[in-house]
Amino acid sequence: MSIGRDHNLAPAGRKMLPEQAEEPHWLSARSGRLAWAMLALSAGLVALGAILLKLNFSTTGGSSYFVNNVVAALALSTLGALVASRRENLIGWLFLAAGFLYAVVVFVVEYSAYDLVTRPDTLPGGVLAAWLSSWLWLPAGMLVLFVLLYFPDGRLPSPRWRPVALAVAFGIGLDTLVHALGPGPLEDISPTTENPFGVEGVARFLEAVNTVSAPLFGVLVLAPVAALVVRFRRAAGEERQQFKWVAYAAAVITLAFVVVSIWPDLDPTLVGRALFLVGFLAVPGAIGIAILKYRLYDIDLIINRTLVYGALTTIVVGLYVLVVGGIGALLQTRGDLLVSLLGVGLVAVLFAPLREWLQRGVNHLLYGERDEPYGVISRLSERLRATDTPEAVLPAIVENVAEALKLPHAAITLKWEDGAFTTAAAHGTPLGRPLVLPLSYGTDVVGQLVLSPRAPGEPFDPADRRLLEGVARHAEAAVYAARLTTDLQRSRERLVTAREEERRRLRRDLHDGLGPQLATLTLNLDAARNLLSQEPASADALLAGLKTQVQDAISDIRRVVYDLRPPALDELGLIQA
Repeated sequence: MSIGRDHNLAPAGRKMLPEQAEEPHWLSARSGRLAWAMLALSAGLVALGAILLKLNFSTTGGSSYFVNNVVAALALSTLGALVASRRENLIGWLFLAAGFLYAVVVFVVEYSAYDLVTRPDTLPGGVLAAWLSSWLWLPAGMLVLFVLLYFPDGRLPSPRWRPVALAVAFGIGLDTLVHALGPGPLEDISPTTENPFGVEGVARFLEAVNTVSAPLFGVLVLAPVAALVVRFRRAAGEERQQFKWVAYAAAVITLAFVVVSIWPDLDPTLVGRALFLVGFLAVPGAIGIAILKYRLYDIDLIINRTLVYGALTTIVVGLYVLVVGGIGALLQTRGDLLVSLLGVGLVAVLFAPLREWLQRGVNHLLYGERDEPYGVISRLSERLRATDTPEAVLPAIVENVAEALKLPHAAITLKWEDGAFTTAAAHGTPLGRPLVLPLSYGTDVVGQLVLSPRAPGEPFDPADRRLLEGVARHAEAAVYAARLTTDLQRSRERLVTAREEERRRLRRDLHDGLGPQLATLTLNLDAARNLLSQEPASADALLAGLKTQVQDAISDIRRVVYDLRPPALDELGLIQA
């Protein structure tokens, strides 16, 4: 399948499943140095390609895909070096391989153009370079499919996916073979130069293979997307958020493949190139978001330094060029030493403030507001003052802490009289081993501030701990008040419950004891009245028994009254009673 010359595309990942814990045997302790060496080599090839482009520009106008290939080479190589240097993960090496292949494409395209068009036969191997440029872009771009298959831990979702990986590899190899061995001129570089490795006798066979491979490869493109869907359904919490970004990027890539497969004539146009450039940038962009926002691969320190000094270098070089070029144009001088010195002086003066400003921005992006403790505490105080109800105080504290320090989870627990702790407020999803800070009021521990690290195994540094301890001190009074409020609420609930229980007891005593007793007295009084005229002695004995029953009823009434409020409380007071 042909998807257009010199294209670009690619992503990366994280947590290993237990059955995937074994690392690839070919990775060693030197992998970090090798990764950065490959990045330097790719950058060198891009620089040589840029030099040759300048030499070729007046003759050839340059490669129409130069910008795409340079962006692909540098973006993929940089991201691959960052990942491969920190974690032994196949994803990083796939990025490095794709970036290196794109860098080779940048170089061989301009090298062959210089030897075959600009200054013919001045460099060795011009035809070989043109041949490489005619097909090397394809495996470079197609490595994105393997990145999606192996995201995020460098392993397949399960052993059952091995045939899918082999099918994707076969499809890439088949399409590459068609482009590498197809007979005919190398039209992208020199229409008069024939493919030195073209096989004339199998031209029809290769054409048939190319026809079959296009729809076949369109189907294979969906396999990595299906792998992402499977992993996404199994993931949870932070890992699920990582997959969301890469899933969006995979959808963009799939759309790009589908569009170019349906309309192959769109490929050479500006729209086609832009479509593939967007598709390519989607995956590294998604991986970058997963790294920065969700701590994918735990490479925050490297990212911090790369962002600061990369941005600083870009600004310094741009500022120098702007100053030297602007002053030179204003004074109509070129190459003047004084102008260059002015540019160097301005850069020297602005270097330290720029670095400090960039460092603050990157720290805020990665670690939140940990370098601004007074601002965090001030905003926390304002948030607490703006809280309308006591029940909203603790949720406001944990939400403010989690958002200010970009923590995945923060919670406050309350300690009760029996020594047990219960969660009173929480924000986010727990991750890794938490940091637990005690919350005290006076000499009593009233609760705990529980905080998850930004990534599993990533400790809180001294700056984080100082800020969190300051927040904890300011939160202790609010937590104590919240516990008192909760205690009062529980006491009120116990009082209401006791009152209802007493009402039920009183009703039961009156209904089951005193009521039947008084009813019996009424019947016995009627009987005594009937006997009074005829049998005075029997009536007298019956009335004597009734007197005893009345005394028992009075005793029962006193017992019920005393149970409601013991007389000792009125006579002696609460303490003596």
